[in-house]
This record gives sequence, C-alpha cells and structure tokens, in this order.
Amino acid sequence: MPELPEVETTVRGLARYLEGAVLKRVEPRREGLRRPFPADLVQVMTGARVTGMGRRAKYGLIDTDRGQTLVFHLGMSGRWRIEPEELGAHDHLVLETESGHTLALCDPRRFGSVDLVETARLGEWPQFAAMGPEPLGDELTAAHLKAALAGRSAAIKLMLLDQRIVAGLGNIYVCEALFRAGIAPGKAAGKVSGPALARLVPEIRAVIAEAIEAGGSTLRDYAQPDGQLGYFSKRFDVYDREGQPCSQCGAPIMRFAQGGRSTWHCSKCQK
Repeated sequence: MPELPEVETTVRGLARYLEGAVLKRVEPRREGLRRPFPADLVQVMTGARVTGMGRRAKYGLIDTDRGQTLVFHLGMSGRWRIEPEELGAHDHLVLETESGHTLALCDPRRFGSVDLVETARLGEWPQFAAMGPEPLGDELTAAHLKAALAGRSAAIKLMLLDQRIVAGLGNIYVCEALFRAGIAPGKAAGKVSGPALARLVPEIRAVIAEAIEAGGSTLRDYAQPDGQLGYFSKRFDVYDREGQPCSQCGAPIMRFAQGGRSTWHCSKCQK
C-alpha cells in the first residue's frame, strides 16, 4: 500500500502539472473505486482552476477555486499516470488541463477512493476529524505521545499505526523508526519511557523525510506519477529483511505477526 511518503511524492509530482491549471475535461471511466465517485464530480471539477495541492495523512488534496477539494486515496495499488500514451482498463479517472496535460488515476485493485469535500470544512470531514498530528508537523512531540499512550497496554507499534495517535504512519516506516529509536515493537505503549519517546519522534521525522527525498519505497505496484520508481526500499534497516544481519549488531533480523501485519525488528538492538 502506498504510504505517506509515496502520497507526498505523488502530490509533488502532480503539482507540476495541476497547480494553477484549469481542468478542461474530467472523465470518470467507471462508477467508482472503493466507493462511487461523487455524483457531481464532473460538474464541480470541469472548468475549475486548481488553487493548491496538499496532503493529509495518506490522502492527496487538490483544492479548486470553487471552494471544493478533490480528496484522493491510492488504496493498495493506485497511482496517477502523467501523459499516458494510451488509457488502459485500470485508468478510472482522467483529468485534462487547458494547457493539454492529461493525468489518469490508475487503480488495478480499486481499493482507492475519490471524494469532494468543502475546502473550508476539510478538518471536519469524518476521515480527518479524529486524526492525530502529522508526522512532520510541529504538533508531533514526545509530550503528545506520552499523553496519548499513557496507560495503554497495546504494543507501541500498533499504537503508532492508529491514525488517532499519529496521522499517516504505516507499517514500513513504523518498523524503521522503532528500530532507529531502539524500541521493541511489542513493548506496551504505556511503558515506553519519556527518553525513548524523545528519541522516537525525531526518528519518525527522519525516516519519513528520507523516504520522501528518495521518492518513496517501490513495493509491488507503486511508482511516482512520472513512472519513476522510489528507492527508499534500498535503505531499509529491518523491513522485509528477515534473517539478514542487523546493520548495527549483526544479529539476524526477526519477523513476527502483529495486528494482522508482519513486524520486522532486531531483538538485540530494540528493547
């Protein structure tokens, strides 16, 4: 699944073609993805000017001069294709700008989504209303985590995947950040010390920032809008490295199931 760095990379790629552009054509090529496309999508977006691009957690945002924001989620396998030579069976939404650029939302597994939300009320949208702070924002602090995790017996890794605690963190980057901070993923969240949380916050920021700089992590279907692959996967310390030597101590990386997902860690370096 594309995670926060992949969505951020996608938004930055789209911005080069969409920011300030007028949408000449908006063409849904099926009824929807995980849920139907908004009934007024074509009416609202055709002729609209894109006034800004952004991201909230794992959602991309396309603001318009009509006070409406197109909110997209890439699901498991979605990506935007820029200037496709021809449209394929999995290109489900097509945008064409007055300047002649064509962008197609491709989603083979159709777990993504497209919504229209009033821009001024984005924070009240149900998917956003209960979300915690952004990993790269100033509101993510050790104090925030300590308060949010106080008394929680659930594993720290599972708590970091809870969007109400931190918005947008996914399995890859939580595994990597916990390794860098030396925190065992199975440790009860409420028992993680203040100094450990103080180490964790900058490691979360660093791993996310490095992944964005590298264009994300190419796993299965993901690629940037221009077709380029993300290369942060070349830098993984623990994720998907079961049995390989730890980069810090040489012990084998271990994997176990946690909350329906795989968790990778070093039992010697993470306590």
